[in-house]
Amino acid sequence: MHIETIREYILQKPSVTEGFPFGEDTLVFKVNEKIFLLAALDSSPLQFNVKCDPDKAIELRDDYPESVLPGYHMNKKHWNTVDFEGSLDDKMLRQLVDHSYEQVVKSLKKSERAALEG
Repeated sequence: MHIETIREYILQKPSVTEGFPFGEDTLVFKVNEKIFLLAALDSSPLQFNVKCDPDKAIELRDDYPESVLPGYHMNKKHWNTVDFEGSLDDKMLRQLVDHSYEQVVKSLKKSERAALEG
């Protein structure tokens, strides 16, 4: 999967915005102004950070040690760094994006969640 493909997938989600608040090398996606994915455009291999349930984060790191690592420059309990070009298939990459988005949506105020749902 290419960064443009995942970008298009992410931008289809409700209330998602993208930007470069940390410089031109870090693409950031937010839902209601809360970050749920950061992509390091200058890394090789390409990597992105996603929010994750702490128990699931540990499970993913154990199951995919070559592709899922504790979040680089992030809270290691709640964030994973994912090797975008590693052994994970496109379906798993989309699932990680979805889970991250859902984790952030879950933390929003009830009125904000209701607005996203319809």
